[in-house]
Amino acid sequence: MGKHNDQPDGKRRQFIGGTILAAGAATVAPGILLTVAQATGESQGVSSDVRYGMLIDTDKCVADCTACVDACDKENGLDLQQKPKGQSDDDWNAQRPQWVRKVQLKDRQTGDITDLPMMCQHCEFPPCVDVCPTGASFRRADGIVMVDRHTCIGCRYCMMACPYKARSFIHQNVVNQLVAAPRGKGCVESCNFCVHRIDAGKMTTACQDACAKEGHQAIVFGDLKNPESEIASILREKNSRQIRADLELNTGVRYTDL
Repeated sequence: MGKHNDQPDGKRRQFIGGTILAAGAATVAPGILLTVAQATGESQGVSSDVRYGMLIDTDKCVADCTACVDACDKENGLDLQQKPKGQSDDDWNAQRPQWVRKVQLKDRQTGDITDLPMMCQHCEFPPCVDVCPTGASFRRADGIVMVDRHTCIGCRYCMMACPYKARSFIHQNVVNQLVAAPRGKGCVESCNFCVHRIDAGKMTTACQDACAKEGHQAIVFGDLKNPESEIASILREKNSRQIRADLELNTGVRYTDL
C-alpha cells in the first residue's frame, strides 16, 4: 500500500430541491393533536465555517494500548452497560456497543501490520444519512455526523450502509447512563466527536486526551477549515489517507503513515 497525498478537499456536491416544511399539526386520535415542526437545514448555533475532523498518526498508535477505547467508553457511559445475565462472552462481545475499536490493517504487498483506532469517519457525504428513513442520522453543518435517538426507529439501515462498521445497536435496556450522553434500547449510536464537550466549548475529545496522557500523542482533533489550527498545520506538512478513499466520501478522520 503506497502513500499518496489525500488531503481533505473543499468541493461540495450539488443537491437539487430541499424544500423546508413549515410547522404544522395533525390529529392522531380524537382529542389528541400532534404538533410537528421541522428544523431548518443547519442546527442553530452551528456554523459551516467550521469543519471538525481528526488526524491519527498510526506510527504513534501502540498495538496493545486501549486508552482511546476506554476513555470513549467512560466519557459516553458505555462502560456502565454490563453483560446481561446468561449471555455468553462471545455474544456480548459481538453485540456490545463500541464507538471506537482498535483494528489491524495488513499491507498485502509488504506484510506490514498497522494498528489504528476505527470510529465513525464523519464523512462529508455520509451513506448512513442517505439511507435513514426518518432523518435520525444526520450531518451537522460543522461536519459532525450524529444520530437523533428520539427519531431513530432501530431499522439499522445505517449500520448496513456504513463501510466502516462504525455503528452499534443497543440491544438491552440502558439502566445507567450519563446526562451528557443519553442512550436507549432500540437505537443506533456511534462516535460523535464528544459533541457535548465541543458544544460546551472544549476543543478536545476524550480519546485525544487519553492518548496524550499515555504519552503517545497519536490523535489530533480540530477545525480542518482553520489554517491556524494544529490539525490543519500538520495536514499541510504530512500526507494523509482516508480509509476507503475510493468511495469519495471525503471523511473527516484521516490517518498518516498508513
